[in-house]
This record gives sequence, C-alpha cells and structure tokens, in this order.
Amino acid sequence: MSKPGTFYITTPIYYVNDVPHIGHAYTTIAADVLARYWRLRGRDVFFLTGLDEHGQKVQQAAAKAGIAPQIHCDKLAPQFQDLWKRLNISNDAFIRTTDAQHKKVVQRYLQELFDKQLIYKADYSGWYCTFDERFWTEKDVADGLCPDCKRPVEKLSEHNYFFKMGQYQDQLQRHILDHPDFIRPESRRNEVLGFLHTQKLGDLSISRPKSRLSWGIELPFDNDYVTYVWFDALVNYISALEYLPREKPIGNRFWPANVHLVGKDILTTHAVYWSTMLMALNQPLPETIFAHGWWTVDGEKMSKSRGNVVDPNKMVDEFGLDAFRYFILREVPFGQDGDFSQSAMVTRVNSDLANGLGNLLSRTLTLIEKNRSNQIPQAGKTRAAERDLQQATVTLLNETLPRHLEQLEFSRALEAIWQVVQIANQYVDKTAPWNLAKNESDADQLNTVLYYMAETLRCLALAISPFMPTSAQSICTQLGLSLDFNATMLRSPLSWGDVKAGTVIRKGTSLFPRIESKPQGAKPVSDTPITANPVPAAAPTTTTPTAAAATPAATPPPAAPQQITIDEFMKIQLKTAKVISAERVPKSEKLLKLQVSLGTEQRQIVAGIGKKYEPDMLVGKTIVIVANLKPAKLMGIESQGMVLAAGDSEVRGLATIIEEVDPGTKVK
Repeated sequence: MSKPGTFYITTPIYYVNDVPHIGHAYTTIAADVLARYWRLRGRDVFFLTGLDEHGQKVQQAAAKAGIAPQIHCDKLAPQFQDLWKRLNISNDAFIRTTDAQHKKVVQRYLQELFDKQLIYKADYSGWYCTFDERFWTEKDVADGLCPDCKRPVEKLSEHNYFFKMGQYQDQLQRHILDHPDFIRPESRRNEVLGFLHTQKLGDLSISRPKSRLSWGIELPFDNDYVTYVWFDALVNYISALEYLPREKPIGNRFWPANVHLVGKDILTTHAVYWSTMLMALNQPLPETIFAHGWWTVDGEKMSKSRGNVVDPNKMVDEFGLDAFRYFILREVPFGQDGDFSQSAMVTRVNSDLANGLGNLLSRTLTLIEKNRSNQIPQAGKTRAAERDLQQATVTLLNETLPRHLEQLEFSRALEAIWQVVQIANQYVDKTAPWNLAKNESDADQLNTVLYYMAETLRCLALAISPFMPTSAQSICTQLGLSLDFNATMLRSPLSWGDVKAGTVIRKGTSLFPRIESKPQGAKPVSDTPITANPVPAAAPTTTTPTAAAATPAATPPPAAPQQITIDEFMKIQLKTAKVISAERVPKSEKLLKLQVSLGTEQRQIVAGIGKKYEPDMLVGKTIVIVANLKPAKLMGIESQGMVLAAGDSEVRGLATIIEEVDPGTKVK
C-alpha cells in the first residue's frame, strides 16, 4: 500500500513520435484533476508524465530525417512539454527515457533479474510488427497483418533474451482477485482475468539485437543487445522517483503508485508485463491501473489519413482552455469510449458554462454592483430557501465531490457541481433580487440573497478548481477574494460563510462567452455579461399522453390524427440508448434527467417519467429515443432527444429492448 498522506499519480509516457492529440490531453487532464484535488485535501502529491523516446520507430524516423535519434527526440519533446503548459497541467516531473539516470535504473533492474536467473537467452522465431515493436505468434496473425494495428508483419528468427513472465501467472491472477480495485473499470479487470484464465502466459522477449535496432538501452550483461522498449518504458514509474524530485530519492515515500492512468490499448502491458516485472523485483504493485476508453470524432475512428485528429491547441484557441478541459471530462463517463464533435462542445459551452455558471456569476456581480456599491453585504435573516442552498452546496463539497473523484467518476462529479449551479440559479429566480431592490423594506432580505449568491460562488470555485483552475481563480478575483487553490483547503469539512461582508468585488469580462455555431467553425458572439434580470422563460407544457417529453410537449393530438407519408416517417431517427445515470430535476415531481449512451456518444435527456420510475430503476436499461429531435430546454436544462413511453393521462410504461442490443442501434 502507498504511504499515508501521499498520492502518486502517473500518465503513460507518450511516444515521442506521436503528434499530441485529444487522447493524450484526455489522460493528462484527468491526472491533473486528481493531482489538484488531492493537494486540496492535504496530500503530498507527486504527479508524473513524460516521453518514451527509444525504439525502432524513432530510429527509422531519425534516419529518414538524416539526424541522430537523440537530436530527433530533442526536436519533438517540446511539442508535449509546451502543450502541458498550455493546458495548465500541474505535473511535478517530466521524464524522458533518454535521461542518463533513467538508463542506469533500467540496467540495474535488468542485471538484478539476470542474476536471479529470471532472464535467459534462447532462439526465437515469430511475426514481428515494427509499428508496435512486438512479436506475435502464428495463431495471432491473420492475413499477414498485426492483430492490433492491422499493418503488415514480417517473419523474424533471432537469438533473444527472455524474462520468465509465465511463472507469475497464478500469482498475478490471485492478486487481481484479491484486490478488486487493482484494475479498473470492472470491465477491463474482467478482460485481463479472462485472458489469464483461458491462455497460458508465455515468457517475454526483452531484448533486440543491435544489428537490427541500436537505439535503446544496452543490456548490462550483453552489449550486443538493447532492451525491449516496453521494459525500458515501464520502469519510468519507479526510476523517476529516484532522480527527478528535489528531495532524492523519494521512492520509499511514494511507491507504490496510487493510480496509473492508461488508455485501454496499453492495459495488457501495464496489468501483465509491468505487474510481473514488479513481482520478480519484489516490488509492491500499484494500487490501481485505470484504463480509460478511446475517442472517436463525429462517430469515426481518429486517424491522420482521415484528417480528423483533434488538436488540443486548436480547441483551446477556438473554445478556451477551461471549456476544453470541462468538455472532455464531462461528456463521457471515464472508462467508456467517447465521441468528439464541435457541435457537442458548443452545446456544452452554451448550456452548462455560459447559461449556467457564467450566468450565475454575471448576475451576482451585476446585482452587487448596482445595488450595494460593489460591496458584498452582510447576510440578514435566512429562510428555508437559503438553508436549502447552503445544504446543497456544503453536501457537494463534503460528500458528493469526494465520493465521485475518489472513484475517478469525473463526469458524475461535474454533473453534481452543475446541479448546485442549477439550484443556485433557481434560487436567484425564485427570490428575484431585482424586485427586492425596488423596496427599502426588503433591504435585509436583498442583503441575504446577495451574500448567499456570493458565498455559493466561492464554494463552486473551490469545487471546479481541479477541473478548471483558471476559471476558479477568475471567479474569486471578480468576487474580490484571494484563494490559493494549490494550498490545502479541503482537509477539514467545508465551513459556510467564509466570504467577509464588505469585500469589494472586481467585475470583469464574461466568464464563458456564448458560442455561435457556424459552418466554418464556432466563435464567441458576445463578451458582455448576461443580464442579472433575465427574461422569464416560457413554462414547459405538460407532456403528451404517448411520450415522455424531452422537449416542451405539443398540445394533445386531434381526434383524427393527420396521416403522414413513409418519407415523413423516415425522417425520424429512433435509436436504442443505454441509461448510464438518472436523477430527479430539482423542484420537479415529474422530470428526470438521464445520461444515456448511444455507443459513439453520450446524450442528456430530460423525460417526464418521474412519477412512474425512481432514477435507480432506470440505470442499465436499454430504452428507445428519438435521436434527431432539436435540443430544447425543460426547467432550464437542455434535453437532446425524447424518450418513448406509453400511457394516457399518466406514463404507464417505458419503451425498452428485451434482448442485448448495442447502444445506438437503429429502431425500425
């Protein structure tokens, strides 16, 4: 187990030849959120990321460019280092596997395993994939293609050194079974257990002859060979603790790692290769290896050939840093595959950020500026509305947020934060401070409302700070507060009322300008704050008897329904959707807010089925939705589709699918 009071979080070390894309940003931002959160909780955090710079692909790319491999790596490394700075990543160290100190640690471990007779030399013949830099057996290869990358493989026969990985198969199985959180999510854990249960674990080739590959770390016991790139790369998680921190070494204080964050494509190398290597070296295993999903783009696999690789730099240019950080962790439950589209991002920016949190800050500052000469007033008498708002906010910081973040449920954590944003905006609408300002007799009540709005924003800034540190700081600056989000602020339960009466606000520009979608892209349409006295939205009408409305429902159908043509019907896209989460909409008896998966994307749907179903009853069900309905709002919450249900005056049943059907399947 890791040492009390510490938290060690790692990303994979990214391949230096890659162009940084949304997948790299996804893992690194997630790790950054955990690092920032645990610093707030008072943990001594070490956050490591870096680059894998050895291997055949680097050697070939350098040769093609006519330069030495080290110069090639030195030219490419800044593209990652600069991106992490731009994305406000708070890593404590950045490792490169060409570091001399790292090489020494790798050679020390190789020699230790060799001395234990856990490394031996043997002849080997197999199919080799240069892109993945690994051998495949005859049964793995079909049509001469690599099972992973589908590129051609070549037959190689050579002498190599092997690590006796196979003898640790039973020990690894027991460890996984005894430690349920060792591999997460559970679906990935089951994959590894299934593999270990059905297949015999072979020994691992951990060398490459210099005659074929010279760019690598030389074996300490045979200078005609270099080590396999994965043996080199995986050791970084321990070697970094020996030479990168200011206090050297700190391995005894931080190892084992609390969390290795990886993509699902490298789960086997971490869960099997790395784990057995650690067992052979008598080192404790990391507490958790979490393998998240992949991103597609508009439903298609991301690739250079398709020209649809999402560049994080461009996303920051177009939408803003914190909007990008918010979107990629809010859009998809961590661990599942996700689909990126600019239209979905525009929707999130406008509905959640601009209309939600940005609107709350803007109206709070405008009201204080206009009615209290830029000073936060002293709260007066409180009522049930204030107590409800305070309870929701304190519960968020003390219970809900820690529960979700400690389970790596980033999307649910953000959903919980925005529930409080919604409650706060509803509080403002209900108390109508712009009306209170008209009567001197309501001055005490107005003071209370304005103070509670400001204090709620302080707490929300604290809640969002791991996700959107720049925006959190902006909220505090505009409120006239000075908070250090790198300091310990959540070691003890949150106390309400830390905003001091008389604090002078410093109103600035809009926190999240709205985005206007255009064919050539998206751009902010206004930098002016949203008015503090909004135009009241039309109240949603009652749902129709035959459907659980995701948009304001139409009036009841006429007695003789108008017939439609088959062409008109074919315009309606009915698809299956799996319910990921469900919750009640505050202040509504009927409405439930659902998060549903359509396979390549996640949708939010508001449905009028709350009288019939409790939220927990719906999670995991496969339902039918209208997928191409224009988004609309119910009680200020955007709904991106319609759930089909049966009933007359009341909903009596939900349209569900009995058999196992993939989410997103068309309903005909």
